[in-house]
Amino acid sequence: MSTLSTHVLDAALGVPAAGLDLVLRDASGSVLEEARTDADGRVRFAATVDAGDIALEFATGPWFAAAGRDTLYPVVRLDVTVDGDRPHHHLALLLAPYSYTTYRGS
Repeated sequence: MSTLSTHVLDAALGVPAAGLDLVLRDASGSVLEEARTDADGRVRFAATVDAGDIALEFATGPWFAAAGRDTLYPVVRLDVTVDGDRPHHHLALLLAPYSYTTYRGS
């Protein structure tokens, strides 16, 4: 079992992506937890995850729309494989209206 966290930054504006809804899913697609980023753009999930595949879905379309901004990506979905030997996984998302990048943080 591993814990999981994320940090989302609005790379276009250089600020945290506060108030962004996201869903954590297991390999079968079942919802493990729903969350919203805090004022610093962060979520630390209460649910633990087993080794294997999971998905994080970020509701980017509604988030950009609420700010009156267009986006190419209505949803950003990160499909990742959890390493059972790591006690914690941190998945960061750098978000802009027409691009995004992600990486495994510490």
